[in-house]
Amino acid sequence: MSIQLDPYLNFRDTARQAMDFYQSVFGGELTRNTFAEFHASEDPAEQDKIMHSMLTTDSGLTLMAADTPNSMEYTPGTNYSISLSGDDDAQLRDYWAKLSADGTVTMPLDVAPWGDTFGMCVDKFGVSWLVNISGPQA
Repeated sequence: MSIQLDPYLNFRDTARQAMDFYQSVFGGELTRNTFAEFHASEDPAEQDKIMHSMLTTDSGLTLMAADTPNSMEYTPGTNYSISLSGDDDAQLRDYWAKLSADGTVTMPLDVAPWGDTFGMCVDKFGVSWLVNISGPQA
């Protein structure tokens, strides 16, 4: 894999149900991780919420989703991000630099709990971007 461009949807407490629905529509393999699994929230009410889920199909479709943490704004209509992911470190860092320039970095590009390098930004046009650079494979 070099680089993929994937839609990323955000929900308020319904990511699990939404992704189950999308799997029933598109088929494929669904993986999900909770906030508790990555120690990503100290709020007991968020432990079972979905921090990250991904549906991949045999036809090449990929859809990702998560529950928006209680501390973050959630407004239907702005509940999406575009995710760039892959193992081409130099190219993804170049994309990050260009996308975050004149925009807002909401999470700096840094090593994430799952071992990859990850960051979030909103570009100068108000589009939310997630950049995930694959870490060393075990």
